[in-house]
Amino acid sequence: MSTPRPRHSRRVAGRVFAVVLGAVLVLVVAGAAWVGIRALLAQSHLNEAQQSAAELPTLVSTDPAAAATAAAALSEDTSAARELTSDAIWRTAESLPWIGPQLNAVSVLARSIDDVASDALGPLIDVAGTIDLDAFAPRDGAIDLSPFIEMQEAAATAAAGTQQAAASLAEVDRTALVGAVRTPIDEASTLLDGVAVATESLANASVLLPRMLGADGPRDYLVIVQNNAEWRSLGGNPGAMVLIHTENGTMTLTEQDTASGVGSSSDPILPIDDELMSITGASPGMWFQNVTQATDFATAAQLANEFWARKYGAPVDGVISIDPIALSYLLSATGPATLQTGDVLDEANAAQLLLNEVYLRYANNEQHDAFFAGSAAAVFDAVSSGAAQPGPLLEALARAGEEHRLLIWSAHSDDQAVLDGTTLQGGLPVTDASATRFGVYVNDGTGSKMDYYARLNTTVGWCGTGSDGTDTAALRVTIKNEAPADAATSLSPYIHGDGIFGVPPGTARTVAYIYLPEGATLVNSQASELRTLDTTSHEDRSVISWSVDLPPGTSASFDVVVATPWTPVLDVVRTPTLYENETEDISISCEFA
Repeated sequence: MSTPRPRHSRRVAGRVFAVVLGAVLVLVVAGAAWVGIRALLAQSHLNEAQQSAAELPTLVSTDPAAAATAAAALSEDTSAARELTSDAIWRTAESLPWIGPQLNAVSVLARSIDDVASDALGPLIDVAGTIDLDAFAPRDGAIDLSPFIEMQEAAATAAAGTQQAAASLAEVDRTALVGAVRTPIDEASTLLDGVAVATESLANASVLLPRMLGADGPRDYLVIVQNNAEWRSLGGNPGAMVLIHTENGTMTLTEQDTASGVGSSSDPILPIDDELMSITGASPGMWFQNVTQATDFATAAQLANEFWARKYGAPVDGVISIDPIALSYLLSATGPATLQTGDVLDEANAAQLLLNEVYLRYANNEQHDAFFAGSAAAVFDAVSSGAAQPGPLLEALARAGEEHRLLIWSAHSDDQAVLDGTTLQGGLPVTDASATRFGVYVNDGTGSKMDYYARLNTTVGWCGTGSDGTDTAALRVTIKNEAPADAATSLSPYIHGDGIFGVPPGTARTVAYIYLPEGATLVNSQASELRTLDTTSHEDRSVISWSVDLPPGTSASFDVVVATPWTPVLDVVRTPTLYENETEDISISCEFA
């Protein structure tokens, strides 16, 4: 039989328990206060860091020295935030229900941004601090290649580090996060993605530019100018071209020609892939002005190279494509260029002058070609002479690349490997876990320059989840003809087509190739004018061809709904036209599906 404890003992035990419980509560409250205070301080530092880093993606591409200075400044804030969110108490609190995921997300955010600011960009900071931005500008037709070579290793480190940091932040499960935490995570993720793209571009440029500019031996590049007034899949009719010779950083314009001058072939000049042939036919391989009807630039460039080699006896080291809109960006950096005709070509008038006014002013194709050739030479002289400020010049090139107005193909496999996956490569739209992408490529069927008045609009939206649990996405393509009502009489025959191919003057005929995302299944499609030509496939993508004739003042649209897994980004890779490509991301009615 047990002996009862004395009341005194129970009272002592009770007091001990109360003291221990009180101590635990004090520790819990103190721990909560500790975590709360550190969270507020970390938030303050992170806010400062994100504000400081807002321009970092642009600076990395256009002004590495300024980017290094900005990174050094924000490193102090990111390091402080990281320290505040990584102590033992914070780590312990991360295992708690509800609050734990919030704290973990903040910790990953602080760590990811600090990895970029303090580590990934560190080597680049050291190198960029020793490089004068003026070193990137051409001087007397030559570019000093040493700054690019010096930054190669540091740029590669920055690219790898920022990509890893962006990937770490992307892995954070945001479903359990409150808005006050989710929003900064989303904003920081967008920021890191931008820095990752910028650092990768810089790393690629530091490797590719010295090679292309003849650091390892002389090279020749065919530069084609696509005319957006006559649509082709990759931009427009490549009517004018120049040959640029590079050696040890020097650039020399050595030859000029036109699409009609290079000629045509009775059969495809090179074999065309059967899948592409089912979409475009043999046209890209038979006429130089149609090489960019191909939907990937590698194919178009190789066809252009073969056409050039047939006439001049030797292939080139690579093909570069640019359009008059991109030329206007360059003119914004170089200032106006005076042509032999006395015209002054500048940022404001380049598109209108090259894509429309020249056809109103001159009656025949030879005069048009001469004007284009003179314009291309004048812009080249302005760039190569060093008239441009390096910052604006790099920014102009970056913008042209982002808008798919600057495309590059190299006959050297190691150079082409550097271009893989970049917008400069001009490849087909890629769908992966991060983004779902349609492709919309438009081509002139009028045989004229009516596309100066045409407008291409694209709209995308997620439609929700179907009864079978699959996600659906919609694309709407709208084409308008905004030519004057009397286009058949007020415009020159060279612009309105003069009835060639059976199209009434003033009417704009467009043939569109609509690429569905990789792996997507067509749910339904409809056109305001039922002229769908065919459905086929190209490199694991279903492709719908749609043709429409639009008299002045009219428009037509094509809607398509597909079943495809949800991703954070829904976008369209599309033909660069006269206007900046903008795809609206709004809710689309999917009732017709």
